[in-house]
Amino acid sequence: MKNIVALDTSTEACSVALQCGDNAIYRYKVEPRIHAKALLPMLNECLAEAGIKPRQLDGIAFSRGPGAFTGVRIATAAAQAIALGADIPVAPVSTLAAIAVRCYRETGNEKSAVAIDARMGEVYWGAYVAAGNIPQLQGSERVCSPNLVDKLDNSWCAAGTGWQTYGQELSASSAAIVQVGVDPFPHALDVLSIGKALLERGDGVTAENALPVYLRDNVAQTEAQRGLR
Repeated sequence: MKNIVALDTSTEACSVALQCGDNAIYRYKVEPRIHAKALLPMLNECLAEAGIKPRQLDGIAFSRGPGAFTGVRIATAAAQAIALGADIPVAPVSTLAAIAVRCYRETGNEKSAVAIDARMGEVYWGAYVAAGNIPQLQGSERVCSPNLVDKLDNSWCAAGTGWQTYGQELSASSAAIVQVGVDPFPHALDVLSIGKALLERGDGVTAENALPVYLRDNVAQTEAQRGLR
């Protein structure tokens, strides 16, 4: 695929990345609560810099969660709209997997213990090994107490905002090591790399099947009930 765009609004960071041929263009900013206003201008800037229109895109990837409920919905809605208008496939990408790939890109450590602050004394958790173009999940993604995460060892790199809030509990539970300088947020560049691999192996979905993942059952049920109504 020649032209692929990726969107992320699942945490405090907001970013867009565009692969146009062999080049990657991106915009990235950490400004909470501005994602709805910032996302499309950032996308338009990337498209203008590349000199292409949305209809020239071959595929789109987005962070499908877990993360901030409103943020996840913003990227989901934008991806669905673009995919529908351009008639292109969509690759929903785990936010936790994207953070793991960023951690690998910045530190070289293939093993990432990813935790996002889920509020209410819990974290969104996933342990990933960056094997090939698509990181491999060890066990399952879940929302849980910081005291109930996977038992790992000190060969794992800690990543994600959950470590800033619950570092002591997560370290005691998982034994993962916090490395100074690791950015805690996902980046659309990493959503792009995973999404590209998914699309190229035929794992894209249609716009109507590009759905968010919340992990918390009560939120998912609420969304399902709204859809039924």
